Amino acid sequence: MRYIGPLLKFEIDYQGLYMKRTHLLIAVLFVFGCSPAEPPAPESTTAAPTAELGWDKGGMATAANPHAVAAAIEMLEKGGHAVDAAIAAHAVLGLVEPQSSGIGGGGFMLVYERQGGELTFHEGREVAPAGATIDMFMRDGVVMEFMEAWQSGKAVGVPGAVALYKSAHEQHGKLPWKDVFEPAIRLATEGFEVSPRLADYLPRMAQFSQLAKNPATAAYFYPGGEPLKAGDLLKNPEYAATLTRIAEEGISAFYEGEIAEAIAAAAQAEPNGGTLTAADIAAYKPEVRPVICGPFRALSICTSSPPSSGGAQIMIAGLYDHLSADATSQSDKVAAFVDAQRLAYADRDHYFGDPDEIDIPLDDLLDPVYLKHRATERFAPGAVPTPGDPGLVFDDESAAALWGTDTTEEAAGTTHLSIIDSEGNAVSMTATVEAPFGSSRWAAGFLLNNEMTDFARAVPTDGSRLANAITPGRRPRSSMSPSMIFDDGGDLVMVTGSPGGNSIPAYVSKTIVGVLDWGMSAQAAVDYPNIVARGETVRVEIGVEPGKDIASDLSERGYKVQESEGENSGLHIIVVDPDGLDGAADKRREGIVSVPASD
Repeated sequence: MRYIGPLLKFEIDYQGLYMKRTHLLIAVLFVFGCSPAEPPAPESTTAAPTAELGWDKGGMATAANPHAVAAAIEMLEKGGHAVDAAIAAHAVLGLVEPQSSGIGGGGFMLVYERQGGELTFHEGREVAPAGATIDMFMRDGVVMEFMEAWQSGKAVGVPGAVALYKSAHEQHGKLPWKDVFEPAIRLATEGFEVSPRLADYLPRMAQFSQLAKNPATAAYFYPGGEPLKAGDLLKNPEYAATLTRIAEEGISAFYEGEIAEAIAAAAQAEPNGGTLTAADIAAYKPEVRPVICGPFRALSICTSSPPSSGGAQIMIAGLYDHLSADATSQSDKVAAFVDAQRLAYADRDHYFGDPDEIDIPLDDLLDPVYLKHRATERFAPGAVPTPGDPGLVFDDESAAALWGTDTTEEAAGTTHLSIIDSEGNAVSMTATVEAPFGSSRWAAGFLLNNEMTDFARAVPTDGSRLANAITPGRRPRSSMSPSMIFDDGGDLVMVTGSPGGNSIPAYVSKTIVGVLDWGMSAQAAVDYPNIVARGETVRVEIGVEPGKDIASDLSERGYKVQESEGENSGLHIIVVDPDGLDGAADKRREGIVSVPASD
């Protein structure tokens, strides 16, 4: 069924899982005056009206490491598309920030083509091997502890990042394929200075992971038995060789032959070897999935569909709009933001998974009618949040009974970058190896993911099914949710996203609400204390002002508050202002904002 959004139209068929009702379409058409007679957009994209005026704001890149930003800017200065810059930046991040992402993992890329106004969601999520089983993290009826599962070969899924690169570059890239790898190859060959953040991780990782024990990672990160230190010159000729082969031979060099065999061998190695094979790797295909959009006042939030959790951004913003209607102070608005998260997370946790494998009532969950009703179910501060049932709202068969209580845990080994090029095209890309340094397993110069722990590891004893259960060939649910905001004239307003595991929806929503409702600049919104309200506990970052005041106020209101000295966000956002671009890099990491020299 075709859905006409506030400013963007797109096809959502999604194998019959979405948009079963017409009342959402009618409601949106009534409110925003769009005509259902417009021709449908291509299935893979969301089409927006092309802005009448030319783009005069230049380009910008923001990411978690200066080397990555420099690579992006190099591509932009060569006349590259935002996608060219994003691939170059991420290939560098896999080298200089291996704790967060790399070509041994996966990612999501949301791309905006200003000419023609098309949005495309390129999905490169990791895939469970053919030999995976629903109980592979269970032993004698007891779930394996996360630490043990994380460091096992069972945790390694088929990497999707390189295929994602190719999918996006074929559709959007302007520069030659080999050019986008040049900065990373050069840096891996010549060496780079180890950053303080990478160096700080290594002594801690040696205490509770296999990073200092696995021969390849021990030699690379702990030369001579000592962890690398900030300022050390680090070279990675293996990585340079791998990227060179990908640049010259295409992605078959990665998904077939020696590199694929090395990945499989590392995943199968003891202890706790997994089932990943070279055949699993060769079978990998990236996806182009629907973009989902939802209204926030006169704006549209457009984001990635499942297995992403982008829909949570739409839900949180829509719920916040209702819950904050009577707010008379910033404290009231923060409380409304907390309760919007509690409601949205309960639904996200219950329903979201791989859309190719399960029925997700996403059209219902994002329907403004449901969100208005769901806001009336605001939990008391001391209550334990529970999922809503959109099926009851629409007088359909109950949807809540489909799935059992979610048991998924997500770690925070992820990165995000935001880029706008000189023509106004944009990329919001979030990528991951899951937990820090992934599985600590190494192949051909890079770390392998532990993405299978993003599935629900515990199998319910009551026989209930889980939306995010382990199944061969399935993609695990992800909290990653690269997002963009558009105004009612079709113009780009904001590019946002963050790492942070299960906290990603909260982190990203903070920037959306902060900029668009609280009147903050891009940097002020990123700097504002992170507030994460998933479940019965509200976690508040008190190391950032006014975090202590927020924590105190929420405690007085009756919330169970957990004070946090630091949050692992990595928000990198760009806001389009009338006077130009306002970018921000998260000070909790090592990122910067930069623009091409010509701008």
